[in-house]
Amino acid sequence: MSLQDDFQGHIQRYATRQFDWNAFPSNAGYPELARAQMRMIGSGGSPKNGDTTTLRPEHFTMSLIYKEPGKFAACHAHEIEEAFFILSGVLTVGWESEGEVVEVALGPKDMILNARDIAHGFRNSGIEPVMLSVMVGAGKPLPPRYLYHPKDTSAELAAAFGAQPGHTHLLTSADELPLRELMARNVIRYDNQKTHWLPAGFGRKIYVGEGGVKATTVRKEMFLIPPFVGVRPYCRDVEEAFLVLEGHITVGWEEDGICVEQQIGPRDVILTPAGRRHYFRNNELTPVTLLCVIGTAQPNDIQFEAQS
Repeated sequence: MSLQDDFQGHIQRYATRQFDWNAFPSNAGYPELARAQMRMIGSGGSPKNGDTTTLRPEHFTMSLIYKEPGKFAACHAHEIEEAFFILSGVLTVGWESEGEVVEVALGPKDMILNARDIAHGFRNSGIEPVMLSVMVGAGKPLPPRYLYHPKDTSAELAAAFGAQPGHTHLLTSADELPLRELMARNVIRYDNQKTHWLPAGFGRKIYVGEGGVKATTVRKEMFLIPPFVGVRPYCRDVEEAFLVLEGHITVGWEEDGICVEQQIGPRDVILTPAGRRHYFRNNELTPVTLLCVIGTAQPNDIQFEAQS
């Protein structure tokens, strides 16, 4: 396969992908659970792991979820951590333990890292649809374990993620619950994360990794790239994915002095395999924001160099 063909085969264009309203068979027959999934890297929490149109996962999956107002996802747990990054709208996430539920509302560019084996659900309590990126910290995660699904419990209990009246707590409350303290350590607010400006000319916000929530599987960062800033080719020993949040960025691969590159835009994804030299450059007049997922929990070891 040519370098160009291999490169193009690692890009997913948002405009050419389709949302799947039947991605979660357990939701069938329960309109209150309706949500759509767009699979980018692997199948995520959907059992449709035979979808060959996605990019091949290794250490993580990435998908987009669309949720309409008034809909919720039943309380469930995974054997591995799962991150929600909000693209638009406001999402309420609830964690449950022994009948107590702690809830938090997340806005655009906020993230929560749902810890492994912690029961959690989410709902759209707002007046506009929610779009989020879901990243699971394994290439082929096991199916979710449902704890409070409307097929097994009352509709009211399912909608409350398992909490009886009086047993739902806000993250901001003063309740001394271990669950609340754990959730607080796993919520990352965009406005609270420091931007680290690098000599290469762009900024990094650390969501999961050193300076953010402790990483146990993969790191998650945000890159803020001003106009006409780019970096020279670099290489990681694990895979790295970019989800474009804002703007249009030129991404490229380099091999033996030969470069192939392509401009991509909002909600497009590129997955660069381990060992591949790659780079990015903002050729536009507007800034670019990327969500970066790196297939290791180890600290950053890349010294970015500005393109001349």
